[in-house]
Amino acid sequence: MSVRLNHTIVAARDREETAAFLVEILGLPPATAFGPFLVVDLGNEVSLDVAGTDGPVHPQHYAFLVTEEEFDQIWGRIKDRGLTFWADPFHQRPGQINTDDGGRGLYWSDPNGHNLEIITRPYGG
Repeated sequence: MSVRLNHTIVAARDREETAAFLVEILGLPPATAFGPFLVVDLGNEVSLDVAGTDGPVHPQHYAFLVTEEEFDQIWGRIKDRGLTFWADPFHQRPGQINTDDGGRGLYWSDPNGHNLEIITRPYGG
């Protein structure tokens, strides 16, 4: 058996707001409750398990490999919401997308400051 990621925990000041944000922007089915988590199913046997915290949230990076069509849809939702997006992970190229490795990519932030990314080709591809 190969090792595969099954889930990761996403810390959030407001788990409902964060789960709703992820579901809406990424175009996913509604999150489901499981214990203290709201589970956002990514559809490839991996989930983001959103957990509320009263303490500080330490921003993480979450990258999503998407199709060209999904990229356009997600990018459209980002623009419709008026969210700032960048072509680079250091947020130095606002309002742009990148074309690294022959695909397209962009970065934006969730309500907790997590650095989210969509790409249409894996890096090094």
